[in-house]
Amino acid sequence: MHLAETQQPADSLARQLFTMTWPMLFGVLSLMSFQLVDSAFIGQLGVLPLAAQGFTMPVQMVVIGIQVGLGIATTAIIARALGAGKHTYARQLGGLVLIMGSSGVALIAIVLWLLRHPILSMLSAPPPVYAVIDVYWPYWLLSAWVGAVLYFYYSVCRANGNTFLPGIMMMVTSAVNLVLDPVFIFTLDMGIKGAAAATIIAFSCGILVVAPKVVQKHWASFDWQGLDLSASINSITKIMGPAMISQLLPPLSSMLATKLIAGYGAASVAAWALASRYEFFAIVAVLALTMSMPPMIGRLLGAGKITAIRQLVSIACRFILALQLLIALLTLISSSQLAALMTSEQNVESILNWHLTFVPFSLGPLGICMLMVSVSNALARSGDALLISALRLFAFFLPCLWLGAQIAQIKGLFIGALIGNCLAGLAAWYFYRRTITRLEHNAALVK
Repeated sequence: MHLAETQQPADSLARQLFTMTWPMLFGVLSLMSFQLVDSAFIGQLGVLPLAAQGFTMPVQMVVIGIQVGLGIATTAIIARALGAGKHTYARQLGGLVLIMGSSGVALIAIVLWLLRHPILSMLSAPPPVYAVIDVYWPYWLLSAWVGAVLYFYYSVCRANGNTFLPGIMMMVTSAVNLVLDPVFIFTLDMGIKGAAAATIIAFSCGILVVAPKVVQKHWASFDWQGLDLSASINSITKIMGPAMISQLLPPLSSMLATKLIAGYGAASVAAWALASRYEFFAIVAVLALTMSMPPMIGRLLGAGKITAIRQLVSIACRFILALQLLIALLTLISSSQLAALMTSEQNVESILNWHLTFVPFSLGPLGICMLMVSVSNALARSGDALLISALRLFAFFLPCLWLGAQIAQIKGLFIGALIGNCLAGLAAWYFYRRTITRLEHNAALVK
């Protein structure tokens, strides 16, 4: 039965979007803030610890890509079960996801530790970095596992319609991390591994708070009696697969970019690591929107309200472009001060200053591209989402990065990043417009 579409006021959509987004906005903002300050603390330790962090980042993105892929599947499959009134099945799925995710990431962490030297060699890491990695990675891998487990609990919460608890706990764990960072890094003289130790404690505190809430609310059950495990795992992996591939493309691109940048020395890799952390901080609103919009779009799509989807996406895109332009202008004005704040190394600071001058002006188009990936998944166009991600990285970003470096060395590389992100945003918008037009045409045929 087709539900006739009624015009939904734009201000109503904007209010709904704000209500869904603000808990995630503050949560992600606090998370990125602690990571940025974390980098600033590590930046005071010298070039080698910063370079070690730079070579760790693309590997970290692999772990994050896997957990986000499972998180997307968690939200979709549990929400679908709840919508069908299958509450016991939804609880069993919650428990299944927690077990699958925690054991899967633990296995990946072990593999990464065993292959750490081949990975560093592939990334063209200089020999002095190996010793730092050998000391840092045991702590970092444990922190990555604890963070992944906490993320899976957050995903179960969001699937059950609760964005408030994850948002609040992101802020709390970030505050704990910020307090513990200088204690472990400097007071206890643990250096870079102290940053990971602080993260382990902070995320563990988060699990101790969130896990009992999930159990108390009956959002996860480990009693799988009557559950068809193979069918359930298959249904999860069907959604998880394309989403994970899409999430794993950025770390692969990051590895290739890091390898390219490594040709300019450890200081360049260190500057790139610091700038990447700043970019995560600068696009926090985009990240929050990619979490809050898919459930809204899914509901509108199910109701046949294609025009409302177009309105909602338009509101979000206008907001992203305006906000990112403002952030880029503020970054340009304060680039020298920001670079000096994030590192005490003069050669790292000068390279970082160039990055902060050019690249932030492309974060608006990059934000549009990221949002279109999320929107495409919500519109059941996972193929388009994967294509947008692949084109952004391998048709635009990396080629422009390489071409810019060939023309003007490290400065040209940053200009290439700017151009590549802008082209990716335009391409993503084209694919979205094509998809939404087809949906409107199909809706008109049904009428």
